[in-house]
Amino acid sequence: MSVSPHQRLEQLGIILTPPSPPAAAYLPWVQSGNLLFISGHIAKHNGAPWVGQLGRELDTASGHLAARRVGLDLLATLFAATGDLNRVAKVVKLLCLVNSCSDYTQQHLVADGCSELFEEVFGERGKHARSAFGASQIPLGACVEIELIVELTSGETL
Repeated sequence: MSVSPHQRLEQLGIILTPPSPPAAAYLPWVQSGNLLFISGHIAKHNGAPWVGQLGRELDTASGHLAARRVGLDLLATLFAATGDLNRVAKVVKLLCLVNSCSDYTQQHLVADGCSELFEEVFGERGKHARSAFGASQIPLGACVEIELIVELTSGETL
């Protein structure tokens, strides 16, 4: 018998906190058919935006940790949207924006922080397509922003 996402979170010692409300004029998630699109979440440190630019103030290891923390916030929003992480049939795609100086080229390693978390929590269902881009700035000066697309099992629309 496979381990559920909720059991994996417990094994990892992860307790999901309530998601933050949107910071501007957008919805935290939108469902279209069986696809759930979760709006971009920025990295936070001690409840405030984790500010900094990779390759200048922050190194790749810090960016990797920031992306993992974004992944935790995405999981909290995903749980709020679905009420049950078992409804996730497949993590389809992550889009990771990394606040980077012009010569920084390790965005893919930063994004791994979130990608690895989703594989830890969902197993094979957590493996996904991904894009990682450098950006000269992200809202509120955050170091990382990630958006998520998941496929849900058939069931009621959110």
